[in-house]
Amino acid sequence: MAYLKPIEISKNIALKFDKKMEGAASFFIRHWGKSKFMIQMSKKAQVMGLENLFNKGPKAFLYFFLFYLIRDTILYIIIPIFFAKVTT
Repeated sequence: MAYLKPIEISKNIALKFDKKMEGAASFFIRHWGKSKFMIQMSKKAQVMGLENLFNKGPKAFLYFFLFYLIRDTILYIIIPIFFAKVTT
């Protein structure tokens, strides 16, 4: 029986997880956590402007900013603090 390295095992687990989520995990990593909804809203915000985007759909606009707030908090605050604690 062939011996699998820990990196290969974790890679296989991650690929199985991604396959169960229909590629959502790899999409999240590839786009730094932006969902397809967030990418579309970003494009609309650039084209229409924020005020017109809010007037078009306040509920979608609110979700857009909440998702950005959560994503940025995780990427730029929580993860760096975690790595700083682990490495010191």
